[in-house]
Amino acid sequence: MDKFFDQKECQAPEQREASLVNQLGDFIAFAKDSCDYYQQSLADVVPLSIKSRADFAKLPLLRKSDLIELQAKKMPFAGVNANNATLQRIFQSPGPIYDPQGQGDDFWRTGRAFYAAGFRAGDLVQNCLSYHLSPGGFILDAGARACDCIVIPAGPGQTEQQLQIINGLKPQGYCGTPSFLNILRQKGDISSIKKALVTGEALPESLRTSFEQDGISVLQAYASADAGLIAYESSAKEGLIVSEDILLEIVKPGTGDLVAEGEVGEIVITSFNRDYPLIRFATGDLSALLPGVSPCGRTNMRIKGWMGRADQTTKIKGMFVHPSQIAQVTKRHPQIAKARLVVTSESHNDQMHLLIEVNNDVD
Repeated sequence: MDKFFDQKECQAPEQREASLVNQLGDFIAFAKDSCDYYQQSLADVVPLSIKSRADFAKLPLLRKSDLIELQAKKMPFAGVNANNATLQRIFQSPGPIYDPQGQGDDFWRTGRAFYAAGFRAGDLVQNCLSYHLSPGGFILDAGARACDCIVIPAGPGQTEQQLQIINGLKPQGYCGTPSFLNILRQKGDISSIKKALVTGEALPESLRTSFEQDGISVLQAYASADAGLIAYESSAKEGLIVSEDILLEIVKPGTGDLVAEGEVGEIVITSFNRDYPLIRFATGDLSALLPGVSPCGRTNMRIKGWMGRADQTTKIKGMFVHPSQIAQVTKRHPQIAKARLVVTSESHNDQMHLLIEVNNDVD
């Protein structure tokens, strides 16, 4: 049985780096020619002058947090998409932010994360991310099927029905948030599940250990609705391995300046996707680079994993909540003077409370 999803995963690091950097000039030229947004934001950039990461780091960032306003001005994708792109679907994530699905069976490239987590042809997988409006369910569905797995499109919630399916069909695998896998385990018998790929929220080591004690191997995938798979765990569990065909940088929050290896900063990625080019896309997530390569034999650079947010955006049960959404709530109720969203976790389940302070003149 092959150890790797493909040979890209074990190529020499210097070969991969040269390939990524050598693509930059042509890719930037394509984006300027094909995407209205980059025609403006990169107007003064000479694409073929970009010959190194240092050159590339001088380009402006495209911030995920800015997409809400940018898209509202130019629907649906703010001109970041290629004008000639042939799309399969359009999704809406909280914000709202609209994301496209272009052509290809595994558009978000999540197959290698499933493969690294031990999923193989013929495995029956219960997919518990939502297929409704947001792309999460489709992102995992495509990755599992890229490994020739059979997918149960379960979505989130409906715990009793989910357990009925598990008891009847005996799936070997699960994909979704770790908190929902924990709920299923607490409510019923999920002993057929031996492997899980989790995403959308943090995985505390204490929760992973408890899953392993119940015979479930749990590994993480770090993905976004915009960029697809960014990084993933392998059986070595020593950081997250950056996905192939992604150029990842760690920058000082609020700037585009690169930080030293090991220093915590904001994750910025470039995805060489010609339907939806993302060039120096600032995710808002914090992490740090790890030295060396993974003991599993995959040779791409590694990050420590999710280490918090560089902005005030937060996640509740795998879904983003933006400050602008809180502002919309308070705007509808003029009695509210101040508001604060407080997010806590109880038994590995997210809890959200909106605290408000009313105006003094309100009875």
